[in-house]
Amino acid sequence: MNKCFLIVFGLIFTGSVLYSQNKHRSYVAYRTTEAIKVDGIAKESSWSKVEFSQDFIDIEGNKTPKYKTNVKMLWDDTYLYFYAKMEEPHIWATLKQRDTVIFYNNDFEIFIDPDGDSHNYLEFEMNALNTVWDLFIVKPYREPSPIIDNWDINGLLSAVHIEGSLNDPSDEDKFWSVEVAIPWNVLEEANIHGKGHKDKFWRINFSRVNWDFELSDQTYSRKKDEKGNFLPEYNWVWSPQGVINMHEPEHWGYVYFSSESPENKIEFEIPEDEKIRWWLFELYRNQKAYKSENGEWARDLEQVKANDLMMQGEVVEAKLQNHLYGWNISVKSPVTGKSYIITEDGNFLEI
Repeated sequence: MNKCFLIVFGLIFTGSVLYSQNKHRSYVAYRTTEAIKVDGIAKESSWSKVEFSQDFIDIEGNKTPKYKTNVKMLWDDTYLYFYAKMEEPHIWATLKQRDTVIFYNNDFEIFIDPDGDSHNYLEFEMNALNTVWDLFIVKPYREPSPIIDNWDINGLLSAVHIEGSLNDPSDEDKFWSVEVAIPWNVLEEANIHGKGHKDKFWRINFSRVNWDFELSDQTYSRKKDEKGNFLPEYNWVWSPQGVINMHEPEHWGYVYFSSESPENKIEFEIPEDEKIRWWLFELYRNQKAYKSENGEWARDLEQVKANDLMMQGEVVEAKLQNHLYGWNISVKSPVTGKSYIITEDGNFLEI
C-alpha cells in the first residue's frame, strides 16, 4: 500500500546564509543579422561589437589558470555561435577520430542545458585538430541513466585557428581559437520544458582541459609521473563549479539570448527565483547524503536541513512528499508566486 507523507517545513532564518550572492556568471548573447563564416577567426564586425566573457577560472573557483581563456557568443535565426580564444605556448593535438575521448588532448568544451532542469543536456568537445566529440546526457552521471554517445549534432559547424604552429615543439605559440555554430533546431530538441530561446536565459558552461606534456622524438603526449601514471589535468571553466565535476548543471552559468543587436547593450540580472533552484539542489544533495548514510530517504526535512533561505523578508517554506520510489520537495516563490519542485533524481521543474 502506497503511503504519502507530507511534511511542511518552515525554515527559520539564522543569518548564516542569505543567498544574496552567488558564484554563477552570466553573459548576454546578442542577435546578429550579419553572415558569420565559421573559420576560427571571428573577423566579422558583429564579433568585434560583443564583449569577451570573464577570464576562465579553475573549476573549483579558487585558482587562477596558467593561461588565459575567454569566450564570446552570438546568435541568429539558424545558429548559436561560439568563439573561444585560448592562450597556449605549445599547441598540440593527436586525436583525429570523431567521438573519441577528446579531453585526452588539450580541448575546449561546451555544455548546454536548454530548459535548466539538469537533465537532457548536450556536451561538445573539440581539440586543435578540429576533431569533435558530441554526446547527449539524459541525466548527470550522479544518477543512473544512458549516455547517448552515438548522437551527433546535425548541421554542426566548427573551425580552428592557430596563432603559431601545431605539433611543433621547436617554437613557442601564442594562442589557438575555435569557432562553433550549433543549429537551433538541434538545441530546441532538448528544450523539453522550455519556452524557446529569444529573450530567455539558458544554462551553459564552458571548460578547457589542459595537460602538462612531455616530448618523445619531438612528439607531444600527456606527461607521466615516475610510476608511469598520467599527471592530473587542469580544468579551467567560465562559471566555477565549486567541485571538480562539470556534470552538475545547477552550477553552470546563465546566458541570456537578447533579441537586440550587438549595438544595443542591455543588462541582464539573474532572476530572484533562481535562489530557490540553488537551495533546492542543496536539499537534494543532502537527501542523497542522508540515504547513503542511513539506507533510506529522509522523511522529515529537519533531517536534511540546508542553509536558511529568505526572500523579500519572508521565510521560504518547503514541502517534502515521500512516495514509493523516492520523494519530491516543492517550494512556492514569495516573489513571483511560481511553484518549483525537485525530485529524487535531481530533476528541477516549474510546476
